[in-house]
Amino acid sequence: MSSLFYLNKYLLKYKWRLILGTVFIIISNIFSVQQPEIVGDAINEITSYLPSQKITDNDSNIIDDVISTDSYDGIDTKTVIYVGLSLAGLYMLLSILKGIFLFLTRQTIIIMSRFIEYDLKNEIYHQYQRLTFNFYKKNATGDLMNRISEDVSKVRMYLGPGIMYTINLVVLFCLVLYKMVSKNPELTLYVLLPLPIMSILIYYVSKILNKKSERVQYQQSYLSTIVQESFSGIRVIKSHVKEQQVEEKFNEAANGYKDFSMRLAITNAFFMPTITLLIGVSTILTIYIGGLQANNGEINPGEIAEFVIYVNMLTWPFASVGWVTSIVQHAAASQKRINEFLAEEAEMDFNENEAKEIHFNDTIQLENVSLTFENSGVQALKNINLTIKKGETIGIIGKTGSGKSALAYLIMRLVDPTSGKIIVDGKPLDKLNLTAWRHLLGYVPQEHFLFSDTIRNNIVFGAKTDEIDDATLYKYAENAGIHETIQRFPKKYDTILGERGINLSGGQKQRLSIARALIKKPEILVFDDCLSAVDNETEEFILQAIRKDLTAKTGLIISHRISSIKYTDKIIVLDNGELVEEGNHDELMKKEGIYFETYRRQEVQKSESES
Repeated sequence: MSSLFYLNKYLLKYKWRLILGTVFIIISNIFSVQQPEIVGDAINEITSYLPSQKITDNDSNIIDDVISTDSYDGIDTKTVIYVGLSLAGLYMLLSILKGIFLFLTRQTIIIMSRFIEYDLKNEIYHQYQRLTFNFYKKNATGDLMNRISEDVSKVRMYLGPGIMYTINLVVLFCLVLYKMVSKNPELTLYVLLPLPIMSILIYYVSKILNKKSERVQYQQSYLSTIVQESFSGIRVIKSHVKEQQVEEKFNEAANGYKDFSMRLAITNAFFMPTITLLIGVSTILTIYIGGLQANNGEINPGEIAEFVIYVNMLTWPFASVGWVTSIVQHAAASQKRINEFLAEEAEMDFNENEAKEIHFNDTIQLENVSLTFENSGVQALKNINLTIKKGETIGIIGKTGSGKSALAYLIMRLVDPTSGKIIVDGKPLDKLNLTAWRHLLGYVPQEHFLFSDTIRNNIVFGAKTDEIDDATLYKYAENAGIHETIQRFPKKYDTILGERGINLSGGQKQRLSIARALIKKPEILVFDDCLSAVDNETEEFILQAIRKDLTAKTGLIISHRISSIKYTDKIIVLDNGELVEEGNHDELMKKEGIYFETYRRQEVQKSESES
């Protein structure tokens, strides 16, 4: 239960709804516990009109005679019927009032649980947004999705039905106990004898339920991860004809989830029959002991009927203990998983108290910067010293795994360096307002991500304002070399893209991502190998347009193709995380080093492809 203490702040936030709901539960149960008294009074009133002598087998038709005649041995049957109808009417009135307050109870406590569910999902999502690049490299997407959907839903069940039925059980039990003790303490003692057994049973079974609930939740997250990865990588799966292997993996996980769920269901199923049996024992004791006392003249028949009804009134609340216990254990297991992420500290400070609006005026300096990725332990960069001046376009080249993208991550502060420091206009980058810094950046990633939305909305997603006219939209789409392609679509800019832009080619997605970055009008543009999926002619067209945009901006163009960076102001060559060469195209060609060898090899490959 300790994990559920985190939710107390939300219960405090909606305390008036909870208090009002509790009041409604009390009022509803007050009306409820009056009903057995009416039944008892009805029986006592009617039997009071019957002859005082005991009814024998020869007088077994006495009740029929009372009903079929207006009187029998001085009994006024009209009065009996009047009394019966009056008490029945009062019983109906109490039932209606009980139903009204039961409705109000659900309108307060259940709605409160929906509000908390909304707040909790927002809190989790906000936390996901705050957490850094390394967090998402360590955690599976399916697991993250499961915690904000399935886990929160199970927590809501505790906050709504769980709390409501628990309060109802406590209130009803106290009221029923008071009524029974005030009428017959001895009979009450016999009726409540099975309850300690029930309490011990609930305690031990709850511990078992908690462990099994946690296992079910973790298995469900694993299953969600498999499904998410299968859908995202469906083209890879189909192209390698691995449908059967993936299905076998899914079936294995699904069977595991089924087995754990079945074990949990068996434990849950143990509750209801046992509690019903114990309530049944209480009912039998009530009738037997009450019958003996009535025969001795210690109580009247109406009180026996009242006790039977009181015992049965407790049947559902106590039977619901098993269900509520299951809900609470599920919620505790889920909230424990949620708390793990909510307690996760962001690896970098957003410096939200710093200036909300900044500009890049002079230089970005990297001083002895090294970076080791936490999840893999791979050292991506080693002692990098680099100065990037305002208005300068830097080309970054190197073979796969040389640290090109890692350098971009550092400049955008998606990650912080393991050692060394990055200075922007004389101030450490980690002391700037992170949101303000990223507003200055336009980024085109190597792995392009497009939303399941219109082409228009995918492009303007990068803009700092929602008010983008068509002329501006068309301009940046043309600069990215995608405008004419879009115009050929039936709905043009209103064409809906599939998940991750699946209905576009790789080159089209790259150009759309470039348009998204350009329309932001950033002060610093970062292109991370974004022209790898276009042909040489399209590449040259896009580079010409980008050069216009980079006239008054600072740019980083990362590429493995020299044709993309040869005209930049400065080129740096990375090899195994180290900066091994630096200079413009002509200077690096004269050195006849790694850059020179790369250029010659690519020229040969280009000649061979053209021939």
